Amino acid sequence: MHRLRHLLTLSLGAALLHLPSVQAEELPDAIKKIEAKGAKIVGQFDAPDGLRGYAAQFQSRGMALYLTPDGKHVLLGNLYDAEGNDLSSAPLQKLVYAPMAKEVWGKMEASNWIGDGDKNAPRVVYLFSDPNCPYCNMFWEQARPWVKAGKVQLRHIMVGIIREDSPGKSAALLAAKDPQKALQDHEAAGKSSSLKAMKEVPPAIQAKLAANMQLMEELELQATPAIFYMDDKGELQQQQGAPSPDKLAKILGPK
Repeated sequence: MHRLRHLLTLSLGAALLHLPSVQAEELPDAIKKIEAKGAKIVGQFDAPDGLRGYAAQFQSRGMALYLTPDGKHVLLGNLYDAEGNDLSSAPLQKLVYAPMAKEVWGKMEASNWIGDGDKNAPRVVYLFSDPNCPYCNMFWEQARPWVKAGKVQLRHIMVGIIREDSPGKSAALLAAKDPQKALQDHEAAGKSSSLKAMKEVPPAIQAKLAANMQLMEELELQATPAIFYMDDKGELQQQQGAPSPDKLAKILGPK
């Protein structure tokens, strides 16, 4: 339940997405009628038996449309062949969900994160992190073998949602002379951390924290850690909360 299509269905605001509509050729009237109801037609794909397939985005969901040979009727839903293979999944992944994933990943890449590990590590994992979050600290501990081996860089997108002093603590980390060391010291200390919340947050740091919070809200995430990673197929996946041991290898790769 962590494929991007489920993530987007459950937790990605439509305002975040800017997929281009199909403009290369005039859309058939029947498809235009669907477009007029709010669907964004983002691509066309091959379909059997004279059908014409169209990939559309509607309220952050991908949907497959099939225009009948007479051009007067549109079927909505997944199409299966005689062997039970889903013929709609691959086109939707390519035309709808892959562009969505690329945009989400780009927004996280451009966010105000603190790196944990080798910047040249072959695998990058993003997580929305609160300094008062025990499960963020648990995931930090779980990831140590991968991070220390130089295989993974964690990128902590700092937010403040758990306690009253969470925003101030995140601000303190973002404002530190060496944010990576400050984060390392804080997480390594666990419950004994001496991290103090900033009482007077400089405007520049406040803007960084506000931008991270806005991104979290746009993704409609409710808790930390919210972990994002690319799987072996290059598809964006999400893990909510500290993962179970059997999921670690999926997120962080082989040891």
